[in-house]
Amino acid sequence: MSEGGRHHRPIARTADFFDALASGTDPELLREAADRAATLLVRGARESNDSAVADRLVHLADTEGIEAIAEVWSGSAPDSLAGCLWRLYLLRSWVYADPSAVAREFEAGRGAAQVARVVAGVADPPGPDELRSMIDSVLRGIAAGDFADVLFRAAAFARVVATGRAALPGTSDDGVRRMLGLAEQLETAGHVELERGLG
Repeated sequence: MSEGGRHHRPIARTADFFDALASGTDPELLREAADRAATLLVRGARESNDSAVADRLVHLADTEGIEAIAEVWSGSAPDSLAGCLWRLYLLRSWVYADPSAVAREFEAGRGAAQVARVVAGVADPPGPDELRSMIDSVLRGIAAGDFADVLFRAAAFARVVATGRAALPGTSDDGVRRMLGLAEQLETAGHVELERGLG
């Protein structure tokens, strides 16, 4: 956020911050705090003009833990900033947890989902390192690019993976549906961001 021409970090990123949010007893206050934190992260990061902010955003789940982020944002609506951040960090954590499996699913889906593959922007061939790099570049876009583009790229990636899951033997229908649902939620949120801005 900018004050008198000086730029500040959008939000303190310490475990204490998330612990304080999650330890509250009033669910409404927790929801409001989660929404404020998400707004500061997304809108404040863009206003900061600080190149280090993008790196801090990418590694937020690493420094705070995905569990801490889940406590704060996992119950948020998919068409809210908080809900979008939760889904983006969940997607990144999944890619980092099993990049080889993700690469197999993406490879299996990219032929049938050509447009989504291009929008996602994954290098060819899409190996584990390339997928980690892609998901990090998507999250860097929170600070450096247009948030709607971030959401559309993540949605396209999830759509290719869902297509790949459907093509691979032994994948449960539930796993395909969940990934497709994630893609649809992110894409819908991207349209809301373009039309009126997510809150």
